[in-house]
Amino acid sequence: MKTFRLVSLQLADDDSLIDIEFKAGLIINKEDDQGTWLIEAFVEKQYIPVFEEACSENKDIITQVVITKKENDPAAFKVKVCSVKAINDHACVLMRGKLTRLRSDYPAQLLEHLMELGYTDSQLVDEFRKNIVTRPKLVLPKKE
Repeated sequence: MKTFRLVSLQLADDDSLIDIEFKAGLIINKEDDQGTWLIEAFVEKQYIPVFEEACSENKDIITQVVITKKENDPAAFKVKVCSVKAINDHACVLMRGKLTRLRSDYPAQLLEHLMELGYTDSQLVDEFRKNIVTRPKLVLPKKE
């Protein structure tokens, strides 16, 4: 098994990503034959109902995480919420799942997004350099 620090956590919701605020988090590659990953996050209390609903309905949710460093590319996972344990004003959420393809090419999508906003020439290059590091949320591609 390999354990990594969770830097950011987002939930996919139809055509957008929802940032989930958390105090601390880990992601574990179990390195088993099924390709299982575990995600554990100590989330803010406002997100408890979202995770409790997913847990009680045993439904798959799509998460997008950044591991270890903010500059790393986001990775998408199809997960099930295993448990939600309330602790004071927070909750410890445990999810189990597998890597999935949510975004095929983040740099290309970022470039398209900036072009749609009207950036051109050196302005486009400057914005791209800035945003490739800060990783703004982009609208997810429609499911086919």
